[in-house]
Amino acid sequence: MTAAFFRRLTKQPLRQYLPILHWGSSYNRNTLTNDMIAALIVTIMLIPQSLAYALLAGLPPEAGIYASIAPIILYAIFGTSRALAVGPVAIVSLLTASTVGQVAETGTAGYAISALTLAFLSGGFLLLLGIFRLGFLANFLSHPVISGFITASGILIATSQLKHILGVEAHGHTLPQMLGSIFENLTQINWITVAIGVSATAFLFWVRKNLKPLMKKLGLSPLMADLLSKAGPVAAIVAATVAVWVFDLAEKGVQIVGVVPQSLPPFTMPSLSPDLLGALLIPAILISIIGFVESISIAQTLAAKKRQQIDANQELIGLGAANLSAAFTGGFPVTGGFSRSIVNFDAGSETPAAGIYTAIGLAIAALFLTPLVYFLPKATLAATIIVAVISLVDLSILRKTWDYNRDDFLAVLATILLTLTMGVEVGVASGVAISILLHLYKTSRPHVAEVGRVPGGEHFRNIHRHEVLTDPLLLTLRVDESLSFINARFLQDLIQTRVTEGCEIKHVILMFSAVNEVDYSALESLEAINLRLKSFNIGLHLSEVKGPVMDRLKTSHLFHDLNGKVFLSQYDAWASLAEAPDA
Repeated sequence: MTAAFFRRLTKQPLRQYLPILHWGSSYNRNTLTNDMIAALIVTIMLIPQSLAYALLAGLPPEAGIYASIAPIILYAIFGTSRALAVGPVAIVSLLTASTVGQVAETGTAGYAISALTLAFLSGGFLLLLGIFRLGFLANFLSHPVISGFITASGILIATSQLKHILGVEAHGHTLPQMLGSIFENLTQINWITVAIGVSATAFLFWVRKNLKPLMKKLGLSPLMADLLSKAGPVAAIVAATVAVWVFDLAEKGVQIVGVVPQSLPPFTMPSLSPDLLGALLIPAILISIIGFVESISIAQTLAAKKRQQIDANQELIGLGAANLSAAFTGGFPVTGGFSRSIVNFDAGSETPAAGIYTAIGLAIAALFLTPLVYFLPKATLAATIIVAVISLVDLSILRKTWDYNRDDFLAVLATILLTLTMGVEVGVASGVAISILLHLYKTSRPHVAEVGRVPGGEHFRNIHRHEVLTDPLLLTLRVDESLSFINARFLQDLIQTRVTEGCEIKHVILMFSAVNEVDYSALESLEAINLRLKSFNIGLHLSEVKGPVMDRLKTSHLFHDLNGKVFLSQYDAWASLAEAPDA
């Protein structure tokens, strides 16, 4: 009956906006089993992660659980990825703390309301992008710059947790501020807290690398070995909590989580104060962009492994709905998480229903298990964050970009340094600005090669790379990009530099085989080139012009006033204009 209901719904246009109708129509018992197993593993992983990321965001621990329930359900309804696990993530949590910390004091009601408002603005922005199908805007962030920002953020996140590992008070949003504050308070170190934090960190690193292979050697099934390895943080939390309770370590200065309400996510309202909305709008946009880029990258990577499709615009709607739900259920900004999505995928998740089952598991935990974390030391949560984010740090991107492209290297280096020294907001903004400026710079300098004929053939290649035939009367330039207002002047200046008074050149041929478009500004530049060459009695010719480009040129003055000809192929131009075409 359920399958028939879904099939009827999928015949309606509504299915375009509700991907749940696609996978729901073929849902069966086998899929249910696989999704339930994946949900169990992810739930075990998410409980400590949710508490830890709330701590990172400067919010009460229950906010992490609340932000992991409704958003997962809403994404399962509207999202297109069958493996993406939505919820609090390290970078977005850090951005939340950095942003909200500037408008409200940590621990106050105003801080929590500001976090809700940030999620509300982020969700609204993502939803608008999705409705107007503007997912392509994320392409303006280059991958090297994103890698640089994520690396710097990982360093900042790990550093921000040192105060919990050491048991000292510290503040700051940049690396120098954090390290300086920690150094100033080194006399406050609580050595019991240090023992707990260092032990938990070492244990979690060992679990990540060694527990799963060890379990397999002992004869456990891959699924059970994976389940036990993912339960490592839970084991660390249980051990640390029991130790604090048994030895009454809270009385000896060990900071603990304390009371966590036993309840489902409450109904909350973001603030509509114009001042607060204005202060949070730009950070919300930046958080949305970073969260979406991270999420879509993960979703597309996992979808490719199963030959599935991801709709970027629908992903914006799914993430927008998830963030809006977080705003109204006591959460903070969320996005797709890398580690939990990988776990979800590896555990055999087949549909987003696994996320719904995960949300149910977290709701049960919120209702019945929260008293068990009263004595949980914050040092252990800090250890889980450090171990989780250390994989984000990839300094090898500096070497890779240095070897491949120095412009990208400078962009990555600038992003890392600005993020570490000026803060994540400046880092995000600079990353966006650098990505766009880098694109504009490269676009403004199109690759234009002077080409000659390959001996004995009809092909033309770069004169600086190949042994080719040239003619002193001909200047043949192959334009390897479309021409627009950004780069048209570059071509004009290049030709003017080559064609001077008294030179031998009698013909300039522009080879347009790679030109897909010529906008009006570029057309005006071509007309200026044509007039200047005409004044020098030099012909301007075009070759291998693509059909759509030719259709537009035919409507222009350039086509009718061209001081030369348009040739079907470059060889035709050579044969017609060269002094010795067969040489």
